[in-house]
Amino acid sequence: MHILPSAAEAPSDALVSDSTTERGAPAFSPLYQQIKGLILQRLQAGDWKPGEAIPSEMDLAARFRVSQGTVRKAIDELAAENLLLRRQGKGTFVATHTERQVQFRFLSLLPDTGEPAPAERRVLDCRRMRASADVARLLGLRSGEPVLQARRVLAFGGKPTILEDLWLPGQPFKGLTAARMADYQGPTYAMFELEFGVRMVRATEKLRAVAAADEVAALLQVAPGTPLLSVERLAYTYKDTPMELRRGLYLTEGYHYRNELN
Repeated sequence: MHILPSAAEAPSDALVSDSTTERGAPAFSPLYQQIKGLILQRLQAGDWKPGEAIPSEMDLAARFRVSQGTVRKAIDELAAENLLLRRQGKGTFVATHTERQVQFRFLSLLPDTGEPAPAERRVLDCRRMRASADVARLLGLRSGEPVLQARRVLAFGGKPTILEDLWLPGQPFKGLTAARMADYQGPTYAMFELEFGVRMVRATEKLRAVAAADEVAALLQVAPGTPLLSVERLAYTYKDTPMELRRGLYLTEGYHYRNELN
């Protein structure tokens, strides 16, 4: 039998009733989902940093006053979503984009043969501007709020393959410059995580086929009209907060775009 803590006993870890929400509507939230939500709150608050171990299942079960099996089920889901990483004999750790199994999670353009390799990045532009209505809507900002816009070319084996435009909310990424982006040797999302405290946890994408315009063709060193894959990605941090809009044009000769559907 599970005993839920009262607000007085554990105000920061109080659980929502299985039968009602704050608005009074039926919730029917399984207990392990409530525990998952509480763990997510701690991750968002930065109580456990990327790469750090979280408390053991036994400790969490005592903290939340639930069974260890309930905690394990919540952690299993978070591990399946690549938010936590289990290490045999060592414990459970907050996933980080510096981990190899995580850093390629958002890289969907893969070579037809061989393993994915880090891209060679050339930053063409990085400037602060006011958000257009379109960009503001997607990033959950007001039109005219400051954003950072960057354009870069990604090459593999010396061959330009991707042209990307990125928009980031201005405040969380204060201090990000073209030089800083170019100098960082690891994955971009690892830089966002380590230097700005922003961890991308999921993304949605829209794909369509387009033909290379003259400027794009010159940057990718292909003929105008060459078929390209256009990918618009909106990446989110915890609590489904949008933190990056990315529009890329992909040259797919020798590459394919892979999605894993669960």
